[in-house]
Amino acid sequence: MAKETLTVEELAEKIFQEAGGMDNVETVNHCMTRVRMTVRDHDKVDQQGLKEIPGVMGVVNDEQLQVIIGPGKVNKVANAMVAKAGVDLGQEIPQQKSGKEALSEKTAEMKAAQKAKQKSSPLKSLLKDISNIFVPMIPAFVGAGLVAGIASVLTNMITAGRLDGDTWNYYVMILNVLRNGMFTYLAIFTGVNAAQVFKANPTLGGVIGSIILLTGMNPEAPIQNLFTGEALAANQGGIIGVIFAVWLLAKLEAVLHRVIPEAIDIIVTPTLCLLIIGLTEIFLIMPLAGLISDSLVGSITWVLNVGGAFSGFVLGAAFLPMVMFGLHQILTPIHIQMIEATGSTQLLPILAMAGAGQVGAALALWVRLRKDKELSEMIKGALPVGILGIGEPLIYGVTLPLGRPFITACIGGGIGGAVIGALTNIGATAIGPSGLALIPLIANGRWMGYIFGLLAGYAGGFVATYFFGIPKDRLEAVKESEAEEAKSAATVTSVQSQPKETSETAAKETAANSSATTIDTPLYAVATGTTKSISASSDPVFSQKMMGDGYFVLPDNGAIFAPVAGTITTIFPTKHALGIKTASGLEILLHMGVDTVELQGAPFEILVEEGQAVTPATQVAQVDLAQLTAKGKATEMLVIITNMDQAANVELLPIAETKAGQAVMHVATIK
Repeated sequence: MAKETLTVEELAEKIFQEAGGMDNVETVNHCMTRVRMTVRDHDKVDQQGLKEIPGVMGVVNDEQLQVIIGPGKVNKVANAMVAKAGVDLGQEIPQQKSGKEALSEKTAEMKAAQKAKQKSSPLKSLLKDISNIFVPMIPAFVGAGLVAGIASVLTNMITAGRLDGDTWNYYVMILNVLRNGMFTYLAIFTGVNAAQVFKANPTLGGVIGSIILLTGMNPEAPIQNLFTGEALAANQGGIIGVIFAVWLLAKLEAVLHRVIPEAIDIIVTPTLCLLIIGLTEIFLIMPLAGLISDSLVGSITWVLNVGGAFSGFVLGAAFLPMVMFGLHQILTPIHIQMIEATGSTQLLPILAMAGAGQVGAALALWVRLRKDKELSEMIKGALPVGILGIGEPLIYGVTLPLGRPFITACIGGGIGGAVIGALTNIGATAIGPSGLALIPLIANGRWMGYIFGLLAGYAGGFVATYFFGIPKDRLEAVKESEAEEAKSAATVTSVQSQPKETSETAAKETAANSSATTIDTPLYAVATGTTKSISASSDPVFSQKMMGDGYFVLPDNGAIFAPVAGTITTIFPTKHALGIKTASGLEILLHMGVDTVELQGAPFEILVEEGQAVTPATQVAQVDLAQLTAKGKATEMLVIITNMDQAANVELLPIAETKAGQAVMHVATIK
C-alpha cells in the first residue's frame, strides 16, 4: 500500500505533534536533508510516531532531534514549522501559557491580523483599556470569590437557622477576612492597574482609587455633596469613577512632567497631581455620582410600585450598570425598609438575576467561541464564582471587555427578573449575595420560584448572547480556525481514500517497467583518499541509508570534485552541501563533512553555480580540512542517491584507496 501524501503544513504539524508538542520544541532549523530541533524533554519525543509520518525518511534523537525529509522539501517543512510557532529559523519558540497563566494575561488585545481588519473607535479603545485594567485581577477575583461564596452560603444558612451561629460564625469571620482583602480594596487595585494602562504612576493611581473609600472621614462631620448638601457616601462614583479619575491623572501628570523643572519634578508633580485630581474626585466625580443616585431613587420607587414582570425586567437589566457606577448603594435602605415592614425584601431576588444573565452569557460565549483558548480559560475560571453570586470576574474579565455580551447579559438578567416579578412574593429574609448562595435566605419556602428565575436568567443570557452578543472579530477568528481544521481533515480523508488506486497504478508502472531498458550511470570518487560504503559513515542518518544508498570519501586534500555528470540544482546557503541531477533522472546529494551545517559555511568555498553543468572532472568546492578537524567534525565527503525509486540496481565497487574521478559505484536507472 502506498503511503499517504501530506502537504508541507500537515507534515510540519505532525512533526510538532510527535516531537512532544510545540511546547517541547525549543528551536527549529534545517540543513540540506533534515529538520533539526532542539527539544526540551527527549522523553516526550515519539520516535516511532515520527518515523511513521508519510514523508519522513528517518529519525535521529541525539543532542538534537533530527527528522530526515530530504533535499528540496526540508526547507519548506522547517519554514512551515517556524511559521506555525511565530518565530524565525533558529529562534527560540516561547512556551505556551498554561490555563492558570493565561487567566492573568491580557485577553482584550486581538492578534495583529485581526486588528488590521478592524476600524478603531473610541468605544473599542475604552473596552480594550477596561480589559487591560481588570484581566490581571481575575485570578484574585476567582480565589477571593470562591472564598466569599462559601462564606455567603454559610452566613445565609446561619441566618436561616439551618446552622448554629455560635459554632459557625467564627469560621465565617475568618473566611470574610480572606475575602475582604480583595473586594474591600478593589478601588485601590483598580487605580493601580488603570495607572499602568494609562501610563501614570501606579502608586498615585492606587491613592486616587482609595479616595472613594473616604478613609479618615469623621462620620459626625462628613464631607458634603456640593450639589445636594448631603453627606458623601463611601464608594460613590464606583469603579468607573476611579478609572475616569486615573485617566485624568495620566493626562495631568504628562503635562506636569513637561513643564516642571527636573530638579523639583519628583516633589512638585505628585503633590499637584494628588491635590488637583483628588479634590476633583471628592468634590466633582463623587457628588455627580451621588446626584445621579438620588435621582434614581424616585425612578426605582416608581418601578417597584408598578410591579410585576415589567418592574422585574427593568431592575434585573439595570442592576449591573448601577454596580459599575457605585449606585447600587442607594438600594440598601430600600432592602432594610422592606425587611422591617414585611419580613423580607422582594427586591433582592430580582436584582440577583443580573448575575444569572452574566452566567448565561458566559456559557454562550464558551459554546460559540470554544476554539478561543484564552477566552475559554477565562470563562472556566470565572463561571463557578459567578454561579455562587460573585459576578466581578465575569463582568470585568469576560463580558464587559467584549462589549456586546455585557448588554445581552443585562437582557438575560432582565428576563430572570421579569420571571421573579411575575411570580410575586419571592423575597429574601436578609441582605446577602446572589446566585445559588441566596437560596437559604428565600422566605416562606418560595425557593423553587427563585430557582426558576435563575434558570430563566441563565437561559435569557445564553440565548440573547448566542444570537446577538458574539463579537464579530472573535467569531471570524474562530471560523477561520475551524475552516483550516476542516480543510486539513478533508485533505487527510481524500488522501486516505487513495491507497488502493495508488497501489494499482504502481503495480501497472512496475509491470511496464519490467520490460523497459536500463541505463548505467557511473558515480565517481569526489576526492583522492579512502572510499567507503555509506553504511560506515559516522552519521547515523546516512549510515542507516535513511536518505538513500551511496558512499563517502575520506579525502587526503581539500579539492572536491563532482561525483557524477549532471547539472547543479541546489547549493545550500551554508555551502556544506549541494545537489546534482543527472540526465538519467538520478538526484545526487554531495554532503561535505558531518554536522557541518553548524559551521555556517566557514570551511567551504563553492566553485560552481546553480544551473551549471558539471562532470567528474569539475572541481565543485575547496574545503579547509584542518578547520573541519579543529572543529571536531568528521571530514567524510558523502555522496547519496536521494531518489532511490529511480534506481533499479546499485553496485559499489570493491575499492578502498581511490583518486578523484575514479569510478566507485554503478547505478542502473530505468529508461
